Amino acid sequence: MTRVFMAEQPPGPKARKLAAVKGMNDIFPPESAQWEWFEQQVRDIMGVYAYGSIRTPIVEHTQLFVKGTGETTDIVEKEMYSFEDRLNGEQLTLRPENTPGVVRAAIEHNLTYDGGKRLYYLGPMFRHERPQRGRYRQFYQLGTEAIGFAGPEMDAEVIVLASHLLQRLGLPGVRVELNSLGLAAERQQHRAALIAYFERHAGLLDADAQRRLHTNPLRILDTKNPAMQAMVDAAPQLLGFLGEASLKHFDTVKQLLNVSGVPWSVNPRAVRGLDYYSHTVFEFITDELGAQGTLCGGGRYDGLFELLGGKPTPAVGWGMGIERVLELVRVRGHAVASAVPDAYAIVPELAGFPVAFQTLRALRSAGVSVQMHAGAQEGMGSMKSQFKRADASGARFALVFGAGELAQGLVTVKSLRDGTGAQLTRVLGDVAAWAGTLQSQT
Repeated sequence: MTRVFMAEQPPGPKARKLAAVKGMNDIFPPESAQWEWFEQQVRDIMGVYAYGSIRTPIVEHTQLFVKGTGETTDIVEKEMYSFEDRLNGEQLTLRPENTPGVVRAAIEHNLTYDGGKRLYYLGPMFRHERPQRGRYRQFYQLGTEAIGFAGPEMDAEVIVLASHLLQRLGLPGVRVELNSLGLAAERQQHRAALIAYFERHAGLLDADAQRRLHTNPLRILDTKNPAMQAMVDAAPQLLGFLGEASLKHFDTVKQLLNVSGVPWSVNPRAVRGLDYYSHTVFEFITDELGAQGTLCGGGRYDGLFELLGGKPTPAVGWGMGIERVLELVRVRGHAVASAVPDAYAIVPELAGFPVAFQTLRALRSAGVSVQMHAGAQEGMGSMKSQFKRADASGARFALVFGAGELAQGLVTVKSLRDGTGAQLTRVLGDVAAWAGTLQSQT
């Protein structure tokens, strides 16, 4: 018999430990409880303002964002996760924001055929940027889009809605900064004045500003370069170029915010570097999160529908960074407790599980939250260890499905939170009669 010996293989490279992509985070209990709490507050607020949920794909054609986000923006130039579909060669992108996707959906499905629509979305967005506090490569955004409404009352409504939500989250006092971008002709006059001004100060412009001077001069006003700040602060302001109609639109927005109890201030440097924006722009800002202080930003984007191939449609909306909002909730000490079960089921022996399962199904159908002990066959089944786990669960009661109780058609209910350790027995065949006594009264 011939034996074949395999040559010993040299050791290969050490396998890389599996981990999440940098800047893309796992969210699990107890932190996930805070996210669920936030999402519930959002649904409640959106409901009272009559906004309906829209869900769009995470992946869209790259050209949608080149047009809708801006070819010269940092997002498109540096931050998008784009790739070629290997099956058909299409250029696709993980959405870096959701307004273009909502507008695409509205055009594709003719959502405004019977009038304007108030919409909101919740979901992940993706940008390849340096991860830092409150700023991640996969981040979550809440947004509203009111499409088909041209009046200043809708600009005010979306701002009031955002303010109401922040108050509901326990975050009053976040300041609102407003500006008006006016109409296209007014912006063109301002743009020409800006270019002329910056050309006179060309020696102070950094590389980014020089690159944007003739393509997107408004973006220069967003500079964080301290060497340029004084020069930028003295640049012509758009408010000085607004006509009567634009000023009236802006004044109405401010008036409606006043009667709604939303404090605001005008920031003439709050701009958007894309031509499809008009009239009101705004930001909600806090000083409690360091450099990442903008919680919510938005404005009116009446020109975007036409830019993306639709018929002219007015629209206004905002986007809110969920991680930043939840970080501010934590900074202010508004902890959200994880949900705890009403009861914990202790099952000392494997033979007790069929009756326990049947009883727990009846309790859960009656609205009682029950966590069942598991692992008895792995050495975790002693009564002492099960009671420890019951106590650690936070449950108010332990349900003991012991052999003695089951033989009599009973379950023992033991109090875990009132300090008495009182216990009594309940009839298994009459769960409906006593299920309500297990539910939390808070």
